[in-house]
Amino acid sequence: MIEIAFSSSFKRAFKKIIKGKTELEQRFWQQLEIFTINPFDERLRTHKLSGKLKDLWSFRIEFDTRVIFYFIDNERAMFVDIGKHDAVY
Repeated sequence: MIEIAFSSSFKRAFKKIIKGKTELEQRFWQQLEIFTINPFDERLRTHKLSGKLKDLWSFRIEFDTRVIFYFIDNERAMFVDIGKHDAVY
């Protein structure tokens, strides 16, 4: 099981993008539960990023909303950003 840490930039983005949007927030927590069990579950569409974000990974919350993160080690991940596809890439 993966342990999650949230960066201050992620927390700010979460409040701005997700908080108060009931359906989107519920979807986030559902996807987070899947992620903690298996970060590469096909429902998440987890993938490694490239270019200037080559050290980061992304997974899908819904059609156009992504979480950007990196693995601290095999058992921990740091979430660094959340938002619309074009905004976080």
